[in-house]
Amino acid sequence: MKGARILIVESRYYAEIADALIEGAEREIGKSGAVSERIVVPGAFEIPGAIALAADHYDGFVALGCVIRGETTHYDYVCGESARGLMDLSVRERLSIGYGIVTVDTMEQAKARAFTNRGDKGGDAAHACLAMVALSRRWRNA
Repeated sequence: MKGARILIVESRYYAEIADALIEGAEREIGKSGAVSERIVVPGAFEIPGAIALAADHYDGFVALGCVIRGETTHYDYVCGESARGLMDLSVRERLSIGYGIVTVDTMEQAKARAFTNRGDKGGDAAHACLAMVALSRRWRNA
């Protein structure tokens, strides 16, 4: 995906998980020949808004974050609304978005999904983003 400009939008609420997600995403983007820029938002809930603000400036987006279930219903709202916001942007605005928001019950589950020597969700999200950028380019040039 040489020449593609990718924006990584990262929630650093859980820094250790965020670092692992970033490592995987940047490695995958680098392998493809694309270039990336990274911004940080306060939490997963803010990721769709940041992508909407930057929509005209990048070929694709990688949404990275982690939401761990707590004792209240806050988890359900953050997970559902951030996922819905990203899907709405993807479909309505035709944006290439890789979803890398880890939603889990425990920190151990988050580590299993995020660390590059285990689940590598950051790398998976970057791969998905790049695949969607390729489809977008294919049909734009058809």
